[in-house]
Amino acid sequence: MQLSIILTSKYRLLSLAAIVDVFETANRFLKDDGKPALFQITLVGAKEMQSLPDNISHIPYRPFTEGELYDLIFIPAFGPVDLAQTVAENSCFIPWLHEQYKNGATLASYCTGAFLLAASGLLNNRRATTHVDAADKLAASFPQIKLQQEAVVTQDANIYTSGGATSGFHLKLALIQKYCGRELAVRIAKVFSIDMDRENQAYFGHFSPIEAHDDELVMRVQHKIKNEFPEIKSIEEAIADIPASRRNLVRRFKQATGITPIRYLQKTKIEAAKKLLENTEKGLFEIMLSAGYNDMKNFRQLFKQNTGMTPKAYRNKFAMRFEPII
Repeated sequence: MQLSIILTSKYRLLSLAAIVDVFETANRFLKDDGKPALFQITLVGAKEMQSLPDNISHIPYRPFTEGELYDLIFIPAFGPVDLAQTVAENSCFIPWLHEQYKNGATLASYCTGAFLLAASGLLNNRRATTHVDAADKLAASFPQIKLQQEAVVTQDANIYTSGGATSGFHLKLALIQKYCGRELAVRIAKVFSIDMDRENQAYFGHFSPIEAHDDELVMRVQHKIKNEFPEIKSIEEAIADIPASRRNLVRRFKQATGITPIRYLQKTKIEAAKKLLENTEKGLFEIMLSAGYNDMKNFRQLFKQNTGMTPKAYRNKFAMRFEPII
């Protein structure tokens, strides 16, 4: 099986190295069992020659212009960059991805690599996911996608996507199971200490609102929510003194931040509750009030909608339990 990894501009080295490591390990296990190695790994880039990090310098490299056909193509994650600009820089790969897919290749994006797949149009009307913190931007930039923000891995018409960071290991496990069987996938999971039962990535999310824009009215609403969210019970309270119609402001707010004002307020409140659950021993009732809610049933419901788990389960997973180092 010809497996290629695209060396995009500004790729994240960690995701690239992880793909190589996992599939080289799968080859080694197959050989240990007396079987031939299955995955022939090639790095594919836009340049005729490309310098490679030492830990992957042994992998063959080819420019995509050589016209080789591949069975499985990985798009690694991008680093912490301007995604729109970075996708534009990598647009040369888009016709190649279409041609490879047309000829039967399976495509797989790792984390924010989904943005390049989305820009190609190959994800239109198909299920997809990405890093949970980039999901709103993906949805706003490419509304034709059937975004599954909480999904760890998606598969639709021979195109796979994965969530952030370690979710990429679940993508690789899914593909190893597909091509090599469940037994080898479990073996790989144990070697890399991967919990195979993860079905939701929502609880890894961190709300980092977009404030790098020039819309002063939207910024006023953002600042009011940031400073007064415990007292704000509805979005009408947040926009009451803004000189713009609700419809116009909602449109501008979504254009500037990627989400609606209501969702922005909700995310701000839930993020505050998450931090209290992580870093304090306050009771759930006190946390609910601090986040700006006064109905426990509603608070639990909204918390689970946003994180995929109950407040108690979230605290059990993320509350700090390590002894301080003296």
